[in-house]
Amino acid sequence: MAKKLDQIIVVDIEATCWESSSPPGQENEIIEIGICTLDISSGERLEKESILVKPERSTVSEFCTQLTTLAQEQVDTGITFLEACAILKDKYLSHQRVWASYGEYDRQQFEKQCQSFNVTYPFGTRHINIKTLVAIFHALPKEVGMAEALELMNLPLEGTHHRGVDDAWNIAGILSELLLKTTISQR
Repeated sequence: MAKKLDQIIVVDIEATCWESSSPPGQENEIIEIGICTLDISSGERLEKESILVKPERSTVSEFCTQLTTLAQEQVDTGITFLEACAILKDKYLSHQRVWASYGEYDRQQFEKQCQSFNVTYPFGTRHINIKTLVAIFHALPKEVGMAEALELMNLPLEGTHHRGVDDAWNIAGILSELLLKTTISQR
């Protein structure tokens, strides 16, 4: 299968969560997949999309709604995790393109949920951890959160923090800045 290096798919997920541990019989599940495609040659953010995923093994807690603004009624209108993974593969060619997220949580949650639900992992093996890149690029002593990275890079936080679609857009902006600065410094 040919690998495509025209775009990077930036992904940010929101998952069911609780203030302390998960209630008996429930597990963290993806409830939103935020996607922003980034053109590698121009650094331009091309499009963004929010895919709401209806949880099957958990419910949205009040804590989760306060954090993400997503309520049970909203995610109940979502699609299955299997259908969401199919969109990633069919529309975004996620298995052929490089994908990126801010930190390892998104990749690990996808791996865990694919295994738990017996769903084929929708991505290829090429994942970029932008959180680590920011720390390396800015010679930071430790990794910082997305909001702090935006501040450090003088970029605005656009939209609602902890909404997958808006975070994916902001994270793609961070990656774009890193790519453009690297390109300029190589000239």
